[in-house]
Amino acid sequence: MPSPAVVIGVDSSTQSTKAAFIDAGTGEQLAVGRAPHVVTGEAGARESDPEIWWRALCEAVAAGLKESGLPARAVTGIAVAGQQHGLVVLDRAGRPLRPALLWNDTRSAPQAAALTEALGGPEAWTARTGSVPVASITASKWQWLRENDPASAAGVRLPHDFLTERLAGVAATDPGDASGSGWYSTATGAYDPELLDLLGLDAALLPEVAPTGAARIGSLTEAAAEALGLPAGIAVAAGTGDNMSAAVGLGLGGAGLLDHPALSLGTSGTVFAASRTRPTSPALNGFAAADGTYLPLACTLNCTLAVDKVAALLGLDREDAAPGGEAVLLPYLDGERTPDLPTASGLLTGLRHDTTRQQLLGAAYEGAAVTVLRATDELLSACGLDPAAPEVAARPLRLIGGGAQGRMWVETVRRLSGRPLVIPASGELVALGAAALAASAAGGGDPVALATAWQQSGTDRQLPPVERDTETWERVASVLERASEPLLGG
Repeated sequence: MPSPAVVIGVDSSTQSTKAAFIDAGTGEQLAVGRAPHVVTGEAGARESDPEIWWRALCEAVAAGLKESGLPARAVTGIAVAGQQHGLVVLDRAGRPLRPALLWNDTRSAPQAAALTEALGGPEAWTARTGSVPVASITASKWQWLRENDPASAAGVRLPHDFLTERLAGVAATDPGDASGSGWYSTATGAYDPELLDLLGLDAALLPEVAPTGAARIGSLTEAAAEALGLPAGIAVAAGTGDNMSAAVGLGLGGAGLLDHPALSLGTSGTVFAASRTRPTSPALNGFAAADGTYLPLACTLNCTLAVDKVAALLGLDREDAAPGGEAVLLPYLDGERTPDLPTASGLLTGLRHDTTRQQLLGAAYEGAAVTVLRATDELLSACGLDPAAPEVAARPLRLIGGGAQGRMWVETVRRLSGRPLVIPASGELVALGAAALAASAAGGGDPVALATAWQQSGTDRQLPPVERDTETWERVASVLERASEPLLGG
């Protein structure tokens, strides 16, 4: 039997690399190779050596190729989707000058505030970039680096840019990931010269911006082919950020679903939708999407990892939880991004003599879920919709990420949102989206249309809505609103 044409979608996240081998014709997942990353830092610092990402990519591809049993010659294309916002600075040989500052490194919060003020406030930023600088945005990290660890950089990259350049030998990015940098304008579709001047950043240090994440920016080099065990010359797509890739994998975009919200429950909690409306709300990140549309998005720092920490402190399994009762727990263990409280810590209130450990854990779930769900209405408004309209309220919420596989996460989101839920059958949506970008680069076609065609109807899990728990919602929201400044360190 002849081997199918195969593409590789790479998900290079905060914690690990996954390389999904996908049948380019059917979308069938043939194998997934995995390799871990190492994250270091304390007191707000979160860093990784970019060379670890490259070694993990090589290990993951080798593991996936072995698992698939396919000959290497079956692979026709590859694309990388990477964690957003990380800052990689390179020397003239393309080697990292220092560990990368990751998206959840909050040391640059003062620089973010100063940059916001320097341009004239939040609206001035959203008019250009669609987003207001916070500690996670790359521009804030660049400013922190200039002030605290100056070095003569010969190149500035985002995490996925760094890996794509290793694959193709070409410095390239896409509008989606570039729009999370803080120096790319979604209004003009290019780097913003005034913002680059404000940041003291030479445009020559940055990669070229491809038209879309599916654009073929080059071919796999001989050196990369040898390291990966793949044929030289296969297509390398521009790739994109992890959230943009997940949207492609879900079939969200111009050739698929528009203005349909998705909620990712991972280390961070993220809500996003593809839209033709350019978002300019200061409460959101107004990103570009990988396919030429836009991707309004809100991200919280504290989601599954924070709740798991609370479970560990209580000596409970993560599923051994119950609704929180009167207790409210805001698990802001790493500061918070949405709302913008970079120095926040966790807050527990409402304890009674009859409060159980299970209720405390349930309260942590509720605090994390309300935080990310509060952004959903803002997201829908940014798409030009009325969140209170019955037809909008009935629009399903697509639940993805590791938390979507947990019973308590699903029950909590379902109860607090009051929305129908769709839990996609594919558990590797970031890698699947990257594979669609690779397939488009290798053989043509719109990546969102390809991903939509790959989806197998009837395999997604569908959950009807339940009556919304407005009492818990209002209790948690009230504590958040009253406590943010004096008690959360905002």
